[in-house]
Amino acid sequence: MEVNVLIDEYFEGCPEASWLESVAEQVLVAQGINSRAELGLVIVGQEKIRQLNLSYLGKDEPTDVLAFSMLPEESGGYRTHFVAPPDGMQHLGEVIISYPQAVIQAEEHQHSVRREIAILIIHGILHLLGYEHDKPEEEREMRAREAEILKAIKGGLV
Repeated sequence: MEVNVLIDEYFEGCPEASWLESVAEQVLVAQGINSRAELGLVIVGQEKIRQLNLSYLGKDEPTDVLAFSMLPEESGGYRTHFVAPPDGMQHLGEVIISYPQAVIQAEEHQHSVRREIAILIIHGILHLLGYEHDKPEEEREMRAREAEILKAIKGGLV
């Protein structure tokens, strides 16, 4: 399993890359993703995530997490079909998290920033794997799976 972590800016108190990688790996294992999978996990600031949200979703505002899947859409959705390199890896895509937004949300929910970032990693990876929350039943399914995975994460990660 390969998780490529990039912390775009210096953020005081931001968890170290090894912790972020460990959380992402545990989410992938919980989802039954094999060891030949790869994803990118990027931590950015409010302006960068706002720019990405505007460019790709048409929303001129910061958000907490964006996910750009490289998996083919199964039912004729909107995803671009990428040509996979012949390396035998399952390239899942990228999860981009706004660290400042995670801090804000952690304060709002009265839990640690690490817990909030873990929740955002889980949410982003589930999006990479095809989970959506546009409809009430999809949102219930995704939220339930997020809760199960968060509960399963071990080792004092959150």
